[in-house]
Amino acid sequence: MNLLFKYILSIILLPFISVAQSKVNSFLTPSDTLYKARTNFVVVTEATMASITLLGLDQLWYQDYPRSKFHTINDNNEWFQMDKMGHAFTSYQLGRFGADILNWSGVKKKNQLIYGATLGFGFLTAVEVLDGFSEEWGFSWGDIGANAAGTGLYVGQELLWKEQRIALKFSFHRTKFAEQRPDKLGDGFLEEIIKDYNGQTYWLSANIHSFFKDSKVPKWLNIAIGYGADGMLSGVEVIDNQMLTTNNRVSQFYFSFDVNLNMIKTESAFLRSIFSVFDMVKIPFPTLEFSQNRCVFHLFYN
Repeated sequence: MNLLFKYILSIILLPFISVAQSKVNSFLTPSDTLYKARTNFVVVTEATMASITLLGLDQLWYQDYPRSKFHTINDNNEWFQMDKMGHAFTSYQLGRFGADILNWSGVKKKNQLIYGATLGFGFLTAVEVLDGFSEEWGFSWGDIGANAAGTGLYVGQELLWKEQRIALKFSFHRTKFAEQRPDKLGDGFLEEIIKDYNGQTYWLSANIHSFFKDSKVPKWLNIAIGYGADGMLSGVEVIDNQMLTTNNRVSQFYFSFDVNLNMIKTESAFLRSIFSVFDMVKIPFPTLEFSQNRCVFHLFYN
């Protein structure tokens, strides 16, 4: 009886489920022409979210540190440039999101690049200005350069190839260093993802098939070159003539494979949207690590 009831219920609900899925697909499918309602929604939403985020940072984050006159700093020698990699990654991914959502609104390609792909650079520059008025930090031209590099990576490929053949991706694993200095490297998993540069790896993930269109290489297969660092408890090893760590501070390079989730075929606009979001994360694969004249093999590396 229970099985019969489930069968009858599925027959009754099937048309409603199909209609719901159809509406979701229709909503998520990019418009072929300018869709003013979507465009207005995107502009208002982005402006509101950016304003709330910047206001929140100013009131909740920076208020815990002394304010100062606007000043610049040169922090290019800190954290083995891992912070700069983070800026480039964030700028690239925000730019990709900005262009994609304007494409969803039916905006022309040129305007996608002008107003969408520059979203990351514009937002992060505003954050950098807030840094410039904080005594704890300062306006960093190195950060601005990294922001420009991330935006340039996206825009350059669109102009050259009209597609993203090389993506800037991210992976993370927890390390022992965060618990040694939680104030700087994060207290808890979510904070550590942002602050613990020892556990971060940034990847240039290149789609093989996009460079060899006539090959039989799977369209979803990428090769990836990664960069990371280890042994860091501070931006520099010595502060005020005091050595903060006796760890072996090293930079690391990686070679691995990856999956281009955007190349996985599906008729579902919902799944394509999910794949697009998660494609910013490097998929774990067997990996070779190179650092200080040594080579280490990882069966699966995050």
